[in-house]
Order: sequence, then C-alpha cells, then structure tokens
Amino acid sequence: MNTLLNLLFNRLRFIIAFLIAFGFNVKVDTNLQVEDDQPNIVVIIADDLGWNDIGYNNEKIQTPNLDKLANEGIRFNQFYVYSTCSPSRVALQTGQNPARFNVFGPLGSTTEVEPKDMLLTFGLKKAGYNTHLSGKWHIGDEPEHRPLQYGYDSTYGYLRGQIDPYTHRYKYGNYVTWHRNDQFIEEDGHVTKLITDEAIRVIQEHAGKDNAKPFFLHVAHHAPHFPHNSSPKWIEPYEQVFEDPWRQHTAATITQMDYEIGRILDALEATGERQNTLIVFMSDNGGQESWGAPADEYNGRYAPHTTLGDNSPFRGWKTDLYEGGIRVPAFINWVGKIPGGGQVDEPVHVLDLVPTLLSLANSDLISDDRLKGKNLWPFIMGDKLQHELNDRFFYWRQSNTRAIREGDWKLIAQSDSLTDAELFNIKEDPLEHHEIGHKYPEKRDQLLGLIREWEEENILED
Repeated sequence: MNTLLNLLFNRLRFIIAFLIAFGFNVKVDTNLQVEDDQPNIVVIIADDLGWNDIGYNNEKIQTPNLDKLANEGIRFNQFYVYSTCSPSRVALQTGQNPARFNVFGPLGSTTEVEPKDMLLTFGLKKAGYNTHLSGKWHIGDEPEHRPLQYGYDSTYGYLRGQIDPYTHRYKYGNYVTWHRNDQFIEEDGHVTKLITDEAIRVIQEHAGKDNAKPFFLHVAHHAPHFPHNSSPKWIEPYEQVFEDPWRQHTAATITQMDYEIGRILDALEATGERQNTLIVFMSDNGGQESWGAPADEYNGRYAPHTTLGDNSPFRGWKTDLYEGGIRVPAFINWVGKIPGGGQVDEPVHVLDLVPTLLSLANSDLISDDRLKGKNLWPFIMGDKLQHELNDRFFYWRQSNTRAIREGDWKLIAQSDSLTDAELFNIKEDPLEHHEIGHKYPEKRDQLLGLIREWEEENILED
C-alpha cells in the first residue's frame, strides 16, 4: 500500500512541476505527506477473567501467549470495565457509558442501544475497515438487535450469554443462540476452538484479497465463564497445582483460551499481517466467585462449581463495584510501533479504547462529542504525562449499586437512596479495606452530588 501511495505522490509532484513549467499558477502544500497504512485491529475479550487469572499476575496460571503479548506491549495496571458483561460490551462498541442506555446488567433479547450509537464499528467502517465479530454478542438477540445491524460485515458465535460449551445452547432448555451472520445454525465443537476458527478464517480471507481493506476483528471468547467442560489434557497440568478441582477446571479453560489465541497470532504471522496489526486484550468484568448449578439450567447436566475466578488481591467479585469486580487484566500490543515492557499505572477505562482505535484508524468520528473516553495513544507513546489520566471521574452502575471514582477517591453506594455510601482512597488503599467517609464527610457528599448530577443529565427515562 505504501509503495502505491508513494508512486501516486511522485506522479502528483511530476504533474505539479509540469504545470508550473508551463506558467500555471499552482499552490503547493509543502507539508503533503503519504500517511502510514491503517493498522488491522484485533480486540480479544475474555469472559469473567479475574485479575489473578492470567500468568503475568499469577505464575500458577499458564498463559504463555498472553504473557508474551503483554510483555512486548503496554500493560494497563488500572484498567476499568463494568461489573457484568453487557455493560462492558456496550461501552466498548459505543464509547459511551452503558447507563445512558439503561444498561445496568446483563441484557436479554432486546436493548435500548441503537445502531447509531455504535461509534466504534461504524466509525471504523467510515474509515474504510471491514468489521467482523466472532464470539459473544450479548446486546440483544431479536433480529433488529443482532450484530449485522450494528456495523459488522460478518458475525458468528452466540447472541446470548451463558451457553453450554459443546451444545452452544443458552442455559435454559434448548434455546438456540448460535449463529452465523445473524442466522441460527447448528455446529459441533468446543466453543473456544470454534470462535478461534472463525477468527482465523477472517484473517486468511483478508490476506487472500487484492487491495484488501484493513480489518477490525472482535474476538469475544466464552472462557473462563461457567459451565466448564474442557478435555482432560487442559485439566491435567493443574492437578498438582490446585487442590480444588473447580479451580483446576477454571485454570484449564484459561490455558485452552490462551492456546487458541496463539493460533490467531500464528495466522497473523503466516499471512504477513502481524506487523500491521494492533492487538488489545481485556476481560469484560472481574471473576465470579462460584456457581450453584440450578437444576433448571443446562438441563441439570453440570455439578455446582464451588470455585471459579480469582480477583486477589482486590476485594469483590463479578457484579460488585469493588475493585475486584471492575479492575481487570488488559494490555495493548503492536509489534514495531509500541515499545515493549511498558506499563500505564494511572486509571484507564474501557471507554478510552474507542477514541484510541478511531484515532489510529484516521476515522472522522474521533471528533464525535458522544465519545466520553480519552485517546490513550499519546500517553502510550509518551507524548503526554500519565498523571493526566487521573484528572477525571468514572461512573458505574450495576442494578441499584452505584460507584464513582474521581482522582484517587472512590465512592460506592449500594442502594437507590445512596445513604449507605462507602468512601475509599484507591491510591492509599487499593484493596478497599478502610472506609473513610466519616473522616472526609465533605468529599463523601461531593461525590454523592456528582452521582446525582451525572444521573440527572445522562440516564434515559425508563
């Protein structure tokens, strides 16, 4: 692509010189440059992966491919999402707080999110990208709420959450949710491998086209969400590591996912796309503590999973707004562009990914005032000081629980009345052991006021 652009640029210069030589008044922009190719973008999301569920945070977990990507890229040490799946997925693709669309937890068959709200997918399409989804959608499963309507050129995987890894059925009975291009299908195989196979198909198809557009590939894995059903080869390495068999099963799903991510990397290498591909990895929320296996779920096929994720050292679990529920492993990698071994220690939010990716894609939607995150690229490349990332506030809502972080201060209120609010200083107390609202009542009241003000201005009427 660069060769072609340079050829066109040189031809343009020749034409300008010819016109000048024959007396035409031509104004020349001396700053005219040929831009670099837009990167391919691959965003990989794990489902319920806790802070301590990845190798670079916990040496007991085998994730060699993810560890290598993180070590060769930039790790985000305070990366925030929402405490359940749908809100994080809405935030990633709209660049807006999911509470604006009344998304306060996992979605069912419908949603108030409209296609026009999907600033990431449509922004990338406007910039010339092909867009692809392989894996979990969970932003509605009615025909009008399926991903082809929301800016994807191809879609594959499952529309609802909580599917069986092999039957691909939603947890209640025989509810079909597995699809290709928004049309339900039947398919054999383990969900983690099938999602990867589709991602590889997209990469290979792109490489086989002349003058192919850059691609956006959204890989939304099932692992390590329950129920667990991995083959013995993934479980055996953990039999001497964890006494708890369900912790063995959870770790097995993570290592299986890591292996499949390695296959995606191999496909990028084999097709010559690795050097021009930006990779983002994240989890959609913190790990879940356990699962009771109700009899009406999955036709009673599974036993209770007494142990699932590991969010240590942080407090809380999936659905909580303590750090364990919303701070997750995440990193960004681009070989040859991003210096390896770096870390961003200041707070970063999933909302920041949309302006960052749109900026790298040269999309004009980067100027859309609905975007609420920051473009992280200047901070990643050292052009801006990281401490500026802490000069803002974040708002979360899960069911009736709210939280807000402003700078180092964080407040959590567990009910609509906001009368039970807890105040923490995350810099001094990242594990949220010490509630200090009684010591700083003015700060507590100020943050409560920010919650009320934000909700009055932003949340849609029910």
